[in-house]
Amino acid sequence: MLIPEEQLHIIKSGTAQIVPEAALLEKLKRGVPLNAKLGVDPTAPDIHLGHAVPLRKLRQFQDLGHQVTLIIGDGTALIGDPSGRNSTRPQLSREQIKENAQTYVDQAFKILDPEKTTLRYNSEWILDLNMESLLKLLANFTVARILERDDFHNRYTSGQSISLHEFLYPVMQAYDSVVIKADVELGGTDQLFNLLAGRELMEKMGMEPQVCLTLPLLEGTDGVKKMSKSYGNYIGLTDEPADMFGKVMSIPDELMVKYYRLASTESVDEIDAIEAGLAADELHPNKVKRALARNIVAAYHGSLVAEEAEAAFDLVFKQHAVPEDIAEFAADLTPNDEGLVYVARLIHQAGLASSVSEARSLINQGGVKVNGEALASRAYNVEPALLEGAVIQVGKRKFVRLV
Repeated sequence: MLIPEEQLHIIKSGTAQIVPEAALLEKLKRGVPLNAKLGVDPTAPDIHLGHAVPLRKLRQFQDLGHQVTLIIGDGTALIGDPSGRNSTRPQLSREQIKENAQTYVDQAFKILDPEKTTLRYNSEWILDLNMESLLKLLANFTVARILERDDFHNRYTSGQSISLHEFLYPVMQAYDSVVIKADVELGGTDQLFNLLAGRELMEKMGMEPQVCLTLPLLEGTDGVKKMSKSYGNYIGLTDEPADMFGKVMSIPDELMVKYYRLASTESVDEIDAIEAGLAADELHPNKVKRALARNIVAAYHGSLVAEEAEAAFDLVFKQHAVPEDIAEFAADLTPNDEGLVYVARLIHQAGLASSVSEARSLINQGGVKVNGEALASRAYNVEPALLEGAVIQVGKRKFVRLV
């Protein structure tokens, strides 16, 4: 193990808060592997780089010689995490949770070292609680304490409904820490209340309290909103390598260092050097971003594939050529009464747009090309001969060949 102060320097990189930091240093000075905990509710099957931020920090703990416990919240998911919500989450079925959990675990182990990871499902202890045990747990918290939480407080004061079962969530998450004897718990900045609840419950139950470590939200490719599928600004862990490379290259320059700290596998010392080099105008932003894109693609697909993804990116953006291995789509080119093909519907059917209306909007913005030529605004209908064997390009990275 590195000396405690060096470990703390690495752990602090990219974090928002460590509460209390002195307690973490004291734990590190004991020279005994810590148990770092992350709990995740499998509310969706796929994860993106934003979801992977705490997993990357867990991997740092592992590389420093510590153990981690990844808790799949198949019990707490039945409640639904109210963090950052202004309404009650829809409750998932046990079947949905189980299916999502397996996909999440498969993706998480693209980052974590399986030999240093203990995988637990909190249904093991949460769903086995009897009424007496549950009441004893709940007696450790007051309604006033729970209402201190920003999202609950805001909903309460604005007259928005709060379901009683939502109050159970921070208590159950806190109980996870008690069961696994966590030394450190990780979470997003919106999770601080839940993390502190774990620290409080451990103290009340006569245990050494955990240290709370929060991580900032990662902005998406637009550089403004948090990364989310609903905003269309996400980089998925299962994205195709060339698409992943292109998405990383599209992030604003001012976010590069943050992406290095939260999403890459580079060492903290190397990232510090990159940040200093950019600040002093000693490094070219494009080269730094390319190295970042290669690093992220390599982390999930391998170094060789990352090089191929970069080559494919250059083929499209530098040489304006069509990638060699684009998908094919069996298109119905039967003309309408006017002898034309409604290309907006064709774009939707080929999976290049989420709806016909989005396809029409893309055409109007000049974002659709047929054999390299952009369709004019409102050119929704096209001669069939123009589409036979054609390559349709939507945006910068979506291609399909009609067959």
